[in-house]
Amino acid sequence: MSVVPFELTDAAAAPRKKSVTVRVGNVPVGGGAPIVVQSMTNTDTADVESTARQVAALARAGSEIVRITVDRTEAAAAVPKIKERLLQLGADVPLVGDFHYIGHKLLAEYPACAEALDKYRINPGNVGFREKRDRQFSEIIEIALKHNKPVRIGANWGSLDQELLTHIMDENAKAKEPVEARAVTREALVRSALISAARAEELGMKRNRIILSAKVSAVQDLIAVYGELARRSDYALHLGLTEAGMGSKGIVASSAAIGVLLQQGIGDTIRISLTPEPNGDRTREVTVAQELLQTMGLRTFVPLVAACPGCGRTTSTVFQELAFDVQSFIRDRMPEWKKHYPGVETLNVAVMGCIVNGPGESKHADIGISLPGTGEAPTAPVFVDGKKVATLRGATLAADFKAMVEDYVARRWGVSRPDAAE
Repeated sequence: MSVVPFELTDAAAAPRKKSVTVRVGNVPVGGGAPIVVQSMTNTDTADVESTARQVAALARAGSEIVRITVDRTEAAAAVPKIKERLLQLGADVPLVGDFHYIGHKLLAEYPACAEALDKYRINPGNVGFREKRDRQFSEIIEIALKHNKPVRIGANWGSLDQELLTHIMDENAKAKEPVEARAVTREALVRSALISAARAEELGMKRNRIILSAKVSAVQDLIAVYGELARRSDYALHLGLTEAGMGSKGIVASSAAIGVLLQQGIGDTIRISLTPEPNGDRTREVTVAQELLQTMGLRTFVPLVAACPGCGRTTSTVFQELAFDVQSFIRDRMPEWKKHYPGVETLNVAVMGCIVNGPGESKHADIGISLPGTGEAPTAPVFVDGKKVATLRGATLAADFKAMVEDYVARRWGVSRPDAAE
């Protein structure tokens, strides 16, 4: 039997595609800055208190930029009050105004709104129609220039510029080798974003004040569209699969599409657009975005707990309950840990369910525990930095292990701090 030779290779993501840096409030986007997580509220923006509280919750969850709908006069009038309320809540997060159809009018009539926002999102497919399109788009750009605000030019599959689409379809029909209709639509989406960005530059908007997006709802289309945007321009790019759906479907679709692009070095900021379940938590989309970036090795936010999926050897639910308990414990402790233990977000914890992979996986973690499986002795060895340090058992097992995690964090990340001995 012959063995095919191979070379060890680094499986890291491709280098980021070169893009200019855009500042959204105090957050740098593009130009090699860390990939930014953002989200969007689903409250009525005219309701100042509920909107401010949801923005604050998203920011606490880790959203570094939050977008709000500004769809009518009541919403525009509420924006400065939301900004003020956010400061009272201690949430200094950049706010993006999402404008469609009458954005030019709202920004002109409510200058306090224009000033309070940190970025304007413009949809080239509905900023205006026919002869009004260029005038209304120009008005928004001029207001952005006046208030020194960046813009996101966000084309969307569901609201594509129909005149441009018709024009490209006509071009395709005359071509020697016409392409399929779906490819034509993708090209229209790319051109819509690039043409609008070029027009913004003609009006005086600097390249480092423009972010582009071109959202679709199908994974392969998103990959193709952003591949073209990255190939044809150096604008900062916002990634997101629109109308991704609810629950696991939305998570899987968004992760598949955005993950491929990130692996190719494409993308400067991301949003996971999840349809909330009834009474669901809006911050779920932030957690998923962070977990995507962290599992790909692109950023580190919070320690993640490695846990086995369970099998016939682990009929007990103890390890499942402990894994959930430990993950929740870590998330609850992170705000305090971050203040005192810089670097703690790289902590690696394992909670395993039986003797097959449990001890080995626990040894690979910074701190890990291997719980007994079916028929195994009711003891749980704990490993710290690859060495067995204790054996836990009994009703206090969960509390004892969490105490060991707390102690490990303090010893590892607290020792080097200048104030550690105080």
